[in-house]
Amino acid sequence: MLIIKNGTIHNAVCPEPRKADILIDDGKIVKIAENIACENAEVYDASGLNIYPGFIEAHGHIGLDGYGIGFEGNDYNEMGDVLSPHLRSIDGIEPTDRALIEAREAGVTTLCVGPGSANVLGGTFAAIKPVGKRIDDMCLLKEAAMKCAFGENPKRCYRDKGNGTRMTTAAKLREILFKAREYNEKIEKADQEGTARPGFDMKLNALLPVIRGEMPLKAHAHQANDMFTALRIAREFGVKITLEHVTEGHLIVDELAKENVPLAVGPSLTHASKFELRNKSWTTPGLLAKAGCQVSIITDSPVIPQNYLPICAGLAVKAGMDPFAALQAITINPAKHIGVADRVGSIEEGKDADIVITDGCPFEVTTCVKAVYINGEKVHDC
Repeated sequence: MLIIKNGTIHNAVCPEPRKADILIDDGKIVKIAENIACENAEVYDASGLNIYPGFIEAHGHIGLDGYGIGFEGNDYNEMGDVLSPHLRSIDGIEPTDRALIEAREAGVTTLCVGPGSANVLGGTFAAIKPVGKRIDDMCLLKEAAMKCAFGENPKRCYRDKGNGTRMTTAAKLREILFKAREYNEKIEKADQEGTARPGFDMKLNALLPVIRGEMPLKAHAHQANDMFTALRIAREFGVKITLEHVTEGHLIVDELAKENVPLAVGPSLTHASKFELRNKSWTTPGLLAKAGCQVSIITDSPVIPQNYLPICAGLAVKAGMDPFAALQAITINPAKHIGVADRVGSIEEGKDADIVITDGCPFEVTTCVKAVYINGEKVHDC
């Protein structure tokens, strides 16, 4: 057992921090109260320090785009098939990637990792913790979301392979969703009637959790028109969806507020390197949060190094975002976004003991991360 004593707890649920102790046992937060005493428990004295939930990245490619490896470490885009829903990120993530070490040293304790945006459908993202030797043991969810992409990237990457316009991208996605829905209906009918199921189809089978509402589409969309196309298709098929990047979200705040879908904003700490980013603004997450949207701030690592996630939240605060909303945008909101809020994202009894202890506000570059715990085990000490 472990007791973290005398720290100021920012639990990401209540705006006001509180001074209290945290009792941890078997990787879980057991009790939060003042003056906890427990014989034989290890004690970490956090007097004068701040305690936060482990930070969470809702969208990145860390472990698939290897640190300092070049082509050999590039496993995040399949360039031979524009429709690749049957690919799974867990089959490509490198658990010993140096970037995962840097992530946890900065307090990032959960990450949603998956394919890039070259493909109309790229495969599934996994929710993982950045500690371990075997990816199977690092997963909270092996298949958290199905990546799809709109706009510039599928057009550019597959323009010589039959996908040269936004209309084509939308048509290809619709076509395979139609087929997956029909495939599901045939399976259900066969099971009800006791007849033979349709012939197995790897791609359509991978889309069944999407069609059945068990897994969201994770839709890469920078421009406003691409966000609307993603939402239109999701509504047509009655499937869940999250919007990723949302670069022009500040231009359509009122419309996104009506939609009530999770929004992951970023990466913003970059040059406007392509046409779709020309309206990029640090004000986007704050404006969306103020309108009542569920906002996560993302690095899209390694586009921005994963360890700069708290700094990105700080830059959003500098641009006008409420500080508590910014904290939620790198803790409880991304936990909800990727479907793991029952375990992580806030400091509450019963949740995983993923905890970050700092000597100041994590949004500030001068702040030092003093300790990081994942599942109650110390993984970083300064």
